[in-house]
Amino acid sequence: MKEFSYTITDPQGIHARPAGEFVKAAAAFPCDVKIAKGDKEMNAKGILGVMSLGVKQGEEITVKCDGENEEAAAEALEKFLKENL
Repeated sequence: MKEFSYTITDPQGIHARPAGEFVKAAAAFPCDVKIAKGDKEMNAKGILGVMSLGVKQGEEITVKCDGENEEAAAEALEKFLKENL
């Protein structure tokens, strides 16, 4: 399993447009991808799960990738977050 944490810097937090793009990026990989805030963990390949976390600016999320291509998935998703959120 590959895991990393990221603090959201976007003033609007994780909102609809970048959340949709994040879900598409996660869905491009065959491994399981989870996104967590605090004690809530959701499937990162579903827009409703990602949005239901209600992540705001300054809050930390954890992304976990487990399975085939987990290294590449973690690297790509971390890059996405840094560039977009």
